Amino acid sequence: MSRFAGLVFGVVVYAFFLATFLYTIGFVAGVPGLKTIDGGVAGDPWLALGIDAVLLGLFAVQHSVMARRGFKRWWTRIVPAPLERSSFVLAASLAVALLIWQWRPLPDMVWAVDGRATATLLIGLSGLGWAMVLIATFLINHFELFGLQQVFENWRGRRFEPPAFRTPALYRLVRHPIYLGFILAFWATPRMSQGHLLFALATTGYIFIGIFFEERDLIVRFGDEYRGYRRRVPMLLPWLRLGQVARAEDRPPSPAE
Repeated sequence: MSRFAGLVFGVVVYAFFLATFLYTIGFVAGVPGLKTIDGGVAGDPWLALGIDAVLLGLFAVQHSVMARRGFKRWWTRIVPAPLERSSFVLAASLAVALLIWQWRPLPDMVWAVDGRATATLLIGLSGLGWAMVLIATFLINHFELFGLQQVFENWRGRRFEPPAFRTPALYRLVRHPIYLGFILAFWATPRMSQGHLLFALATTGYIFIGIFFEERDLIVRFGDEYRGYRRRVPMLLPWLRLGQVARAEDRPPSPAE
């Protein structure tokens, strides 16, 4: 029964994540009928800026802290190991849902594209970005990434084995196609409001911070295999060798980290 309850928990969390992810697309893209990044009544811009910054910061802290190996070791003393990933996905989805619910618009325009062809191109690039995010998750292991495989294997009474290091398709062009997809989705818009710009700047800045910590963990886990991959494949921009970083990043974190 406990394994079945874990499976139900993982499935419910995945469904909540999927709904949140789809709503986020509408939120950023400005889909009519949904709460959007520029929707609602504009109030005091400084108050809106402060609230939005706090909401973005809450997501960044949750995502960064819960993704670290040290937190995972502590957290799995409280929750069963097969539920660790699902609990992370639940917390991240709740943080995104809170951000969307409490977001305050800053509707003044930074830029607005009037040409139909250019506007269509930007909308298409944004759609390509969202598609890239989803495709890239399936290229590695979508269901492991969002906790379903762990709870399913646990329900079957089988030990979950973490996936081996692989670089399929998009991962041969850039090391982080998921992050590249998010950047395209957030920045490619024909109407960039101050609120949208804040959102895009904050999330892009967090992406680079996340890459630093994620790659440090990957070096610890895969060693020279990942170091060689990082030398061969650029970080975010295909065909540009941006993977050359300071040697200090190759240093495994100390036990205290």
